[in-house]
Amino acid sequence: MMIFKKKYMLVVFFLIFTHVCIASAQDYIVGEGDVLQITVYEHPDLTTVERVSADGTISVPLIGPIDVNGLTLSHISQKIAALLSDGYIIDPQVNIFIQEFRSKKAFIMGEVNKPGLHVLHGTTTFLELLSEAGGLTKNAGDRAILKRKSGTSDEHETIIALDLKRLIEKGDTSMDIPILDGDSVYIDKAGVFYVTGEVKKPDSYKIEDGTTVLKAVTIAGGFTDKASKGRVKIIRKVNGEEKIIGSVDMDEPIVPDDVIVVPESFF
Repeated sequence: MMIFKKKYMLVVFFLIFTHVCIASAQDYIVGEGDVLQITVYEHPDLTTVERVSADGTISVPLIGPIDVNGLTLSHISQKIAALLSDGYIIDPQVNIFIQEFRSKKAFIMGEVNKPGLHVLHGTTTFLELLSEAGGLTKNAGDRAILKRKSGTSDEHETIIALDLKRLIEKGDTSMDIPILDGDSVYIDKAGVFYVTGEVKKPDSYKIEDGTTVLKAVTIAGGFTDKASKGRVKIIRKVNGEEKIIGSVDMDEPIVPDDVIVVPESFF
């Protein structure tokens, strides 16, 4: 019974996933360089494969060139069907598929393994673009910045901040937004802090919001038996100069680039 339920759930998931993918594909907006395969039901002689030209047109049998730039696949199907029904075919059923994507691209830079320009294969979300870029590096921070052109001018941009921790660790899919042609994504580098002296794992570590001295020491493996717990100090850069904060409280918040020094006890 359990096996049947699992198989049933997998089938349902597959059907839902397939439906979503087909719907997303039909919402894809074509542009220069995309290759479209056009078929008309029961009219195989009208099947054609066309690349969208620089002026946004394709050539369709019986009709000739038509403008498709900026239209979705479903809108192009409707447009061709309307033209064919005007004296050529009764109630034509037109299907269009993307055979090759070429027109949509986005940049992703910063803390990813394969930064650069990436082709958007149909409807692409942020996580899909991140996967194309090889995922995050170990130094990646918790924020991504997306810059999107608001119009034809480069001077008008929309800035969108994405919380990677909410998206990846907490599964908040509201952060997994669609990526559009011309988007630029930058993955911040994480701030780090350093722990040295009498801790079990002295090293540099990625800082998170709300990290205190106690949490930093815990991340570094905790105090050694020789640690002077009451004499912990922080070396902090303030306006380009190093400042030493002595005998800090364990609940003291730390900031990026802090060096936490745990001295050896004299006794």
